[in-house]
Amino acid sequence: MSLADRLAAARREQAEEAVPQDPTDLPGADATSPAAAATALGAASGAPRPAAPAVAEQPTSAPVPPVPGIYTGSSSAARAAASDEAPLTRRVPTRHDERLEQIKSTVHTQLLQQLGPQLYDADMSGDELDQRVRTVLADVLSTQDKPLSASDRQQVTVEITDDILGYGPIEPYLRDEDVSEVMVNGHDNIWLERKGKLVAADAHFTDEAHLRRVIDKIVSRIGRRVDESSPMVDARLPDGSRVNAVVPPLAVDGSALTIRKFAADPLTALNLISFGSLTPQSCDFIEAAVRGRLNIIVSGGTGAGKTTTLNVLSSFIPGDERIVTIEDAAELQLKQDHVVRLESRPANIEGKGAVTIRDLVKNSLRMRPDRIIVGEVRDASALDMLQAMNTGHDGSICTLHSNGPRDTLSRMETMVLMAGMDLPMRAIREQVASAVDLIVHQARLKDGSRRITHITEVERMEGDVITLQDIFVYDNSLGHDADGNSLGRLRPTGLRPKFLEKMAHANVTVDPLMFAADRI
Repeated sequence: MSLADRLAAARREQAEEAVPQDPTDLPGADATSPAAAATALGAASGAPRPAAPAVAEQPTSAPVPPVPGIYTGSSSAARAAASDEAPLTRRVPTRHDERLEQIKSTVHTQLLQQLGPQLYDADMSGDELDQRVRTVLADVLSTQDKPLSASDRQQVTVEITDDILGYGPIEPYLRDEDVSEVMVNGHDNIWLERKGKLVAADAHFTDEAHLRRVIDKIVSRIGRRVDESSPMVDARLPDGSRVNAVVPPLAVDGSALTIRKFAADPLTALNLISFGSLTPQSCDFIEAAVRGRLNIIVSGGTGAGKTTTLNVLSSFIPGDERIVTIEDAAELQLKQDHVVRLESRPANIEGKGAVTIRDLVKNSLRMRPDRIIVGEVRDASALDMLQAMNTGHDGSICTLHSNGPRDTLSRMETMVLMAGMDLPMRAIREQVASAVDLIVHQARLKDGSRRITHITEVERMEGDVITLQDIFVYDNSLGHDADGNSLGRLRPTGLRPKFLEKMAHANVTVDPLMFAADRI
């Protein structure tokens, strides 16, 4: 080997060790020219170009186009990659990755051909199907003519198993307890909410068709569909996690999938206290209010944790009462023995057969319920919910989107008007004041934490206005720590609620010192 060849080989080895991707994948690089490769690498990393070597070089070929999937242009991801303070969050695909993708596609196809209908056999348990898939997968991989290392074999096995038995590239994040929400904005753009903060995920779907297959798998399991004629759908996973999907033509940049996870073990009142969402005395008060059969509305913005709080409140209901839950997608995880769960149904492909929350609330009144729990009131069902609260079904609980306790009542009035009844505003407000006893309002703060900010009593009508009285209010005066976390807490206002007598009729009493303003 000549000196020129040895120099070229040395430069090539140094370039491959310094950068994970093949130098020939970079624009303007040439497979036969080590000097051109080194120049391209220096340009990509911002380093000065090295001097040209003294040895003769072969003629360069045409430039190789950029690797598909690299973020370019004026997007935020590209701007972040160009900044020293915002490192690239997505790894550039290499030739090794492309080879694994080809092997995975081939193995996936062969696996589906061998398993066939067994994947949809209702008589086969999940464990049996998992074992069957892994056995066939090992056989198929052993027949591949392209050798695989142990780590590559494990990676291909995990990805194909997740794709067939789970939900593809997002399956690891659904198993991650630190991830509370998974947001897919197109097949190659996945984001996560981890500990209250948004972060980009180092994963992507193969293409739009791959993402659509995962969406169809999720919604078909609960008898729903999503297509061009019905491009939006609300669904749930078997564990109760909430799913929303929007597909083209409504989703302009590709299908959008949002999954709000539920913890494997539902959060308890002790968890909310440890998180700072509640204090021990406010928790004791809410528990007494539930056992005392007060009608409660849990309000808050999107993602504030209303359903979690509703779960906690429902856990305080005595086990000897009949509970009927009504939801768009069944999410509540009640531990009582006597629970009837109802779920609304959208219209079929012909636009018929829809069963709304309002229909279910009406029907629940004929089911001899002790408690009616509505996952979310968002339409004319508010009127029927008020009627239920005012006709002997004390202790009912529901959630509602709003910005504060006062806005909660305003939204309730607006939704009652959606029922089409020509009712005067004063009559509606009298119904609300008579039906609702307590509003538990919560919010998601800037630091990502979810806190209960108001526990407010609904008192009575004064003129045409419903009077409210705050029992506990979140105190923001303590500010934030060095990391930006809120130091505030829920404090009593010193005012005693008027409904203590109503609670006493249900044989529930509370310690008056609970409401002392100086109590910490």
